[in-house]
Amino acid sequence: MNPEELLQRAERSRDLRRWGYRLLCGIDEVGRGALAGPVAAGAVVLDRELEVPGVDDSKRLTPLQRRRLAPLIRASAVAAAVGYATPREIDRMGIVEATRQAMHRALRRLGVRPDHLILDAFPLPGTDLPQIARPKGDHLYAEVAAASILAKVERDALMERIALEFPAYGWRSNKGYGAADHLAAIASRGLTPWHRRSFCKNLAERTAEG
Repeated sequence: MNPEELLQRAERSRDLRRWGYRLLCGIDEVGRGALAGPVAAGAVVLDRELEVPGVDDSKRLTPLQRRRLAPLIRASAVAAAVGYATPREIDRMGIVEATRQAMHRALRRLGVRPDHLILDAFPLPGTDLPQIARPKGDHLYAEVAAASILAKVERDALMERIALEFPAYGWRSNKGYGAADHLAAIASRGLTPWHRRSFCKNLAERTAEG
């Protein structure tokens, strides 16, 4: 992200603060498209411009960069939290509603009430807090980028721990997404309790046939 883009991003948050909102909360999710594991949502509350160089959309960063930035973000934030929705919840209510549940859980775990929410792409129903949702919000707002980094780091760490119990599925590297080693393990070994059955419907059969 070049200096001009950084200035523009900072100015967007400053605009909200000029309108009287002090505690801005960025929210973002990770893991929506995975075949296994929970969907995670990060929430980060800032009361001033984030002075942590290198914060960007988590997808544009390496794992090492994200792990380095995560504790710096937490140290700079007024509050930060990650919420989850389980594979069973995803199967029962669908990924959209499950993602919203994860976001609400992250908000409840903050311990503070934000003045304003900033989300990536889609608004969050079920809250009386003012909010804006912008496509590529994790690129446009440092608050959202910071939330995406925390959610990604925590979910990745969780998938690596789960991988110790189910090493054949390659979750240490693929984090539950549909990589070749993951698909091959589904075909040969079937599904685990961590798989989203609504996402994997007939997948084992199709993979075995293909």
